[in-house]
Amino acid sequence: MILHKLLARFLRHRDDAFFYLLQAQDAIRWIEQSGVAIGSNVRALDLGCGHGVFGAELLKRGCAVTFADETSSLLPEIADAPFRKINLDQDDVAALGEFDLVICSNVFEHLAKPERFLHSAHKLLAPQGRLYLSWTNWLSPWGGHEFSPLHYLGPRRGHLVFDKLSRQKRKHTPFVNLFPTYIGKTLREIKTHSSLELRRMTPRYYTEFSFVMSLPLLREFLAWNCAMLLGRKPE
Repeated sequence: MILHKLLARFLRHRDDAFFYLLQAQDAIRWIEQSGVAIGSNVRALDLGCGHGVFGAELLKRGCAVTFADETSSLLPEIADAPFRKINLDQDDVAALGEFDLVICSNVFEHLAKPERFLHSAHKLLAPQGRLYLSWTNWLSPWGGHEFSPLHYLGPRRGHLVFDKLSRQKRKHTPFVNLFPTYIGKTLREIKTHSSLELRRMTPRYYTEFSFVMSLPLLREFLAWNCAMLLGRKPE
């Protein structure tokens, strides 16, 4: 469990590079525990990479990492790494190629068309490739991001109440750059309409409590962040 470490770090330093490093290291541990090899023969894609903290950790493990996002803001130490520009709501992900491991961390809830991504993500995977998909589901305690827990007032009202009560500048606006997503709906979309297959699922920041994900309604509230490991459906 790293939730307590993340909260302590956030309260002192906000979401600095080390905050995301903790997340990346713990996620890699869980991926490896799930039977996915990470090393020198692995072609990895850090999709929606931001500063590239997750991909940088994979580089340290010997992976051949490609970074992709709308704009490049990679850390100075990886500024020369392979980078591809992509808009996940508009562009064809197949243009990026196939990979053994695709990381899509804390991006899904910022997509206007998350179903479109689910329908096309299999194109990124080599035959035995895996997709690590992790995002903050809307009914999570952090579903509204900086205006949590006021998001429980609804996606049309919570952020406006926040604006009236707080002097902090808000980064996210529902239906503009933050979209309500739900674990149950995402699972149904994967099962019914995508070419992906769920291999494992857990609450990201407390993976020891994976049983939470078997509780259909409660998991929407109890999972601070949902983490899935997905593969291609057998043809």
